[in-house]
This record gives sequence, C-alpha cells and structure tokens, in this order.
Amino acid sequence: MFSGSIPALVTPFRDGVFDEAAFRKLVDWQIENGSSALVPCGTTGEASTLSNAEHHRVIEVCIEQAAGRVPVIAGCGSNDTMNALLHMQFSRKAGAKAGLCVAPYYNRPSQAGLIAHFSYLAEHSDLPIVLYNVPGRTVTDLLDETVVELVTKYPDRIVGIKDASGDLSRVADHRMGIGKHFCQLSGNDELWLPHSAAGGSGCISVTANVAPKLCSEFHAAIAANELEKARELNDRLFPLHYAMFSDASPAPVKYALSRVHDWLRPQVRLPLVECSDAAKKAVDEALEIAGLL
Repeated sequence: MFSGSIPALVTPFRDGVFDEAAFRKLVDWQIENGSSALVPCGTTGEASTLSNAEHHRVIEVCIEQAAGRVPVIAGCGSNDTMNALLHMQFSRKAGAKAGLCVAPYYNRPSQAGLIAHFSYLAEHSDLPIVLYNVPGRTVTDLLDETVVELVTKYPDRIVGIKDASGDLSRVADHRMGIGKHFCQLSGNDELWLPHSAAGGSGCISVTANVAPKLCSEFHAAIAANELEKARELNDRLFPLHYAMFSDASPAPVKYALSRVHDWLRPQVRLPLVECSDAAKKAVDEALEIAGLL
C-alpha cells in the first residue's frame, strides 16, 4: 500500500505556535523532491505536545496542501484508546489514507492490552491502520505474534507497520506469519537498506525532512536493485541519520532544516529545547557530507 521515502514531518513553530505557512512550504518541497507519502503528527512532529485542536489542524493542513499528490498517513497514536479513535475519526473525514498508530506509551499495556487497543480502533473506524512499534520510546513492544494476530483478525483494517524496534529479523517473521503483501516500513533510517533487503517497502524517515531528494533517490536505487548506487547514497546519508539523533529529537532535524531553509526555525516545544552546540556541529558536518550545504 505504501512504499518509498516517507518523511515523518516536523511541525514548524514560530513564537510558540504552529507556523502554517512554513508547513505548507515544507509539504510542497517534500512532494517536489520525490517523497512518496507524508506523515504529520508523528514523533518527529511533536504530537505529544500538541493540543487536539492543533493536532487536527496540522493533519488538515497537510492533506489540503498535498491535494492528492501523495497519500497522507496521519499520526493518530495516543496512550488513550478513545483519544486515538478521535484522531482516526477526524483524519478519516479530512481525507487521510491511513492512520499511524503507535503502541500506547507510559501505560505499559500487556500484549493482551495491545490486542484489545488495536482491535477497538479497527472495529470502530474504517481508516486503515499502520501499526507503529517503537519500544525505545513506549517501553511496550508489539511482539511478532501480536502483530500476526492483529493482522489476521483485521486484514482489511491493519495494513502495515512502521518498525523502529531495531530488530531486522522481524521483517522475515512478519512475512512468514502474514505474507509478502503486508506493508513493512522501517522506522530507523540507518537500517533502511538492510530492512529493504529483508523485504521492507520503504522508510518513515526523519532524515527525509531535510534530504528528501537524496532519500527518494536512495529508495529508487534499492527498488531498481542498483546496489552500488544505493550503497553510495547510503554512505552520503549515514552521518545525517546519526546526526538527527545527536540530541533529543526533533531538535537536530529542526536545526538542520533551519540551515537549509530560511523560512524554517529550529524552535521546539518544552520539555524539549533547541539542540546543543555539539549537536549543531554534528549536523553541519553531516549536511556537508551529504552535499546539502
């Protein structure tokens, strides 16, 4: 269903509020440079600091500005099942093609709780769900057997997964348990190449925010089985992948975008702060290696 370079978009702020004009420019720039879909209100979009009204406005603006040129996978996750459903219902009406639903964080539900959570969402909304497993942030881990059970129960509702577990064996586990048709997207930029080799169809990427053309070309090389070109592009992008997490994300990627575009500011919301001088140095060096400065 989804493939290629899919940026998990930042949410630009100006003087503490959503900078809609900058976000519209960012959406256009992403599409013009080959991004195959867009994800507003994910982790990189600082969804956890947005009010519901802001959350929905960011999704709405993204869909309006994309204007059908690429699909929008709206960030709908929450540690509150009813709030996640609220996001899904809004996103469905707004025109999103799917909802990215992170495993509930902080609550630490059991596997039975995860099945109950995602089952409730699948049964009460007809918006397709892309599961999001990022145990480094949520503590809770969507185990392979849980994913298989959910997709088996709701094959027309649960259509893919963004896997940021860092465990590449899961790609094969999902293929064996579900089938080759199941959409598997890497949630780790630095693992994009081996994830694709194992059967993944693309990446929901932080780096693609600032390097959409390179990331799009990288995926195209993988898809064409041009491994030498893919490795060359991977080498250019690799320092940037790590620089994006040289401080609390998304502060480094917002700084990187401010270096590339004068209409984007590095502002983040508390409890995050702008990235350190050391992180800025790492980002600047990585941008130079990638040829973006």
